[in-house]
Amino acid sequence: MRAQFVMSEIWIGLRRNLTMTIAVIVSVALSLTLAGAAMLLNSQVSQMKGYWGDKVEVSIYFCNKNDTTNLGKTPNCASGVATQAEINQVHANLDKNSLVETVYTETPQQALVNFKAQFPDSPLAPYITADAFNNALRVKLTNPQDYDQIAGLVAGQPGVASVDDQSAVLKPLFNLMDTGQWVAVVVMVVMLGVTLLLIVNTVRVSAFSRKRETGIMRLVGASNYYVQMPFIAEAAFAAVVGAVLASGMLAIGKYVLIDMVLKKQITLISFIGWGPVVQVMPLLLVIGVGMSSLAAFLTLQKYLKV
Repeated sequence: MRAQFVMSEIWIGLRRNLTMTIAVIVSVALSLTLAGAAMLLNSQVSQMKGYWGDKVEVSIYFCNKNDTTNLGKTPNCASGVATQAEINQVHANLDKNSLVETVYTETPQQALVNFKAQFPDSPLAPYITADAFNNALRVKLTNPQDYDQIAGLVAGQPGVASVDDQSAVLKPLFNLMDTGQWVAVVVMVVMLGVTLLLIVNTVRVSAFSRKRETGIMRLVGASNYYVQMPFIAEAAFAAVVGAVLASGMLAIGKYVLIDMVLKKQITLISFIGWGPVVQVMPLLLVIGVGMSSLAAFLTLQKYLKV
């Protein structure tokens, strides 16, 4: 097949159905942008879980004077302030556990220093004393998901006031991002459906508008591939343009939203770099061209009959 003929037929089809072609390009661009955003959001959630999974700890707090006077919240402190022997026993039990990676002690004095370092502008900083804090053990688990097993092992032991899982604080954030990811997927599927309908209608209109030309080509012995190729190429061309626009929007969104805004305002989160964005771009091109070409091919099987 001569490339000149294919290009001329593509140009004729695009010119005759210019408005519908623009609509296809816009729809492909939006749907692929949403698809890319969903992929990048998945990468962001995975990176955050891995980042914080290495940092979250289980905190074991031992009874202090305040706990012994507030037995409604800390009933295990009825026997009084935790002794050093009780703290050492819990520490020794954790050291023997295969689920535990490291254990280190935090005294009330160390907790006070950490509090003033983290919250130097707090109005409580000048007045708060070490008595307000507990002796504590900070436990890093080999797998943060094993928190329940460690909590069950430690809770209720003599001198233990409470056991906290820091990862529980992050669960609402992860749940919110997971929900946003599913919403993006649903919207993406809807947009892909709209795009497929537009491609089908565009190809169908283009086939009807050139029914006479295709009829002549059939009479002179042109094969199905020879007749259908220009129409499929039109859909693929619209998909390529849409994929390029989608890649551009993802790049702009990453630079403006993440690099220029979120990274400067939220320092506690490890945001994705350019690597995942670059990896997604070729995938968008493959999805767009494959989806458009397949839709055009199936449409032509029904509407391009002479």
